[in-house]
Amino acid sequence: MSVSLQVIYPITKGTEFDFDYYLGTHMPLVAEHMGPHIDRTLVTRGLAGGPDMPPGHFAVATMVFADAAAMDAAMRASGPVMADVANFTNVQPQILVGEVIA
Repeated sequence: MSVSLQVIYPITKGTEFDFDYYLGTHMPLVAEHMGPHIDRTLVTRGLAGGPDMPPGHFAVATMVFADAAAMDAAMRASGPVMADVANFTNVQPQILVGEVIA
Protein backbone atom coordinates (compact mmCIF):
# COMPACT_ATOMS: atom_id res chain seq x y z
CA MET A 1 0.00 0.00 0.00
CA SER A 2 1.40 3.40 -1.01
CA VAL A 3 2.01 6.01 1.66
CA SER A 4 2.61 9.72 1.36
CA LEU A 5 4.58 12.26 3.31
CA GLN A 6 3.42 15.84 3.00
CA VAL A 7 5.52 18.74 4.25
CA ILE A 8 3.31 21.79 4.67
CA TYR A 9 4.74 25.30 5.10
CA PRO A 10 2.06 27.57 6.65
CA ILE A 11 2.20 31.34 6.31
CA THR A 12 2.09 33.20 9.61
CA LYS A 13 3.13 36.71 10.61
CA GLY A 14 6.86 37.21 10.17
CA THR A 15 7.53 34.01 8.22
CA GLU A 16 9.60 33.91 5.05
CA PHE A 17 10.19 31.35 2.31
CA ASP A 18 12.90 31.50 -0.40
CA PHE A 19 11.43 29.65 -3.40
CA ASP A 20 14.59 30.05 -5.51
CA TYR A 21 16.69 28.29 -2.86
CA TYR A 22 13.97 25.71 -2.21
CA LEU A 23 13.70 24.71 -5.86
CA GLY A 24 17.36 25.15 -6.80
CA THR A 25 19.08 23.64 -3.77
CA HIS A 26 16.69 21.99 -1.32
CA MET A 27 14.68 19.85 -3.73
CA PRO A 28 17.88 18.54 -5.41
CA LEU A 29 19.01 17.52 -1.90
CA VAL A 30 15.72 15.66 -1.47
CA ALA A 31 16.33 13.90 -4.78
CA GLU A 32 19.93 13.02 -3.88
CA HIS A 33 19.32 11.66 -0.38
CA MET A 34 15.72 10.49 -0.34
CA GLY A 35 14.98 10.14 -4.05
CA PRO A 36 15.98 6.50 -4.45
CA HIS A 37 13.06 5.60 -2.14
CA ILE A 38 10.46 8.02 -3.57
CA ASP A 39 8.03 6.97 -6.31
CA ARG A 40 6.95 10.51 -7.15
CA THR A 41 7.11 14.05 -5.81
CA LEU A 42 4.77 16.98 -6.25
CA VAL A 43 5.46 20.52 -5.02
CA THR A 44 2.57 22.99 -4.92
CA ARG A 45 3.12 26.72 -4.41
CA GLY A 46 0.27 28.46 -2.60
CA LEU A 47 -1.55 31.04 -4.72
CA ALA A 48 -4.83 31.53 -2.87
CA GLY A 49 -6.85 30.27 0.06
CA GLY A 50 -10.12 30.64 -1.82
CA PRO A 51 -11.82 33.33 -3.88
CA ASP A 52 -10.28 36.70 -2.99
CA MET A 53 -8.30 35.08 -0.13
CA PRO A 54 -4.51 35.15 0.25
CA PRO A 55 -2.80 31.75 0.47
CA GLY A 56 -2.52 30.16 3.90
CA HIS A 57 0.57 28.19 2.91
CA PHE A 58 3.78 28.97 1.09
CA ALA A 59 4.02 25.45 -0.30
CA VAL A 60 3.13 21.79 0.15
CA ALA A 61 5.61 19.10 -0.86
CA THR A 62 4.11 15.64 -1.36
CA MET A 63 6.29 12.55 -1.65
CA VAL A 64 4.70 9.20 -2.46
CA PHE A 65 6.36 5.93 -1.50
CA ALA A 66 5.57 2.36 -2.53
CA ASP A 67 5.08 1.40 1.11
CA ALA A 68 5.97 2.30 4.69
CA ALA A 69 9.34 0.54 4.44
CA ALA A 70 10.35 2.80 1.53
CA MET A 71 9.29 5.89 3.47
CA ASP A 72 11.24 4.68 6.52
CA ALA A 73 14.34 4.21 4.35
CA ALA A 74 13.92 7.72 2.93
CA MET A 75 13.57 9.17 6.42
CA ARG A 76 16.77 7.41 7.55
CA ALA A 77 18.55 9.16 4.66
CA SER A 78 16.96 12.58 5.29
CA GLY A 79 19.51 14.10 7.69
CA PRO A 80 21.05 16.55 5.19
CA VAL A 81 17.56 17.46 3.91
CA MET A 82 16.27 18.24 7.39
CA ALA A 83 19.39 20.25 8.25
CA ASP A 84 18.85 22.41 5.15
CA VAL A 85 15.34 23.69 6.03
CA ALA A 86 16.65 26.71 7.95
CA ASN A 87 18.43 27.86 4.78
CA PHE A 88 15.18 28.70 2.96
CA THR A 89 12.51 29.35 5.60
CA ASN A 90 11.89 30.26 9.21
CA VAL A 91 8.60 28.31 9.13
CA GLN A 92 8.12 25.28 11.36
CA PRO A 93 6.80 22.81 8.75
CA GLN A 94 3.77 20.69 9.48
CA ILE A 95 3.95 17.02 8.54
CA LEU A 96 1.22 14.67 7.39
CA VAL A 97 1.90 10.99 6.80
CA GLY A 98 -0.96 9.25 5.09
CA GLU A 99 -2.24 6.23 3.27
CA VAL A 100 -2.77 6.89 -0.44
CA ILE A 101 -6.38 5.92 -1.08
CA ALA A 102 -7.11 7.49 -4.48
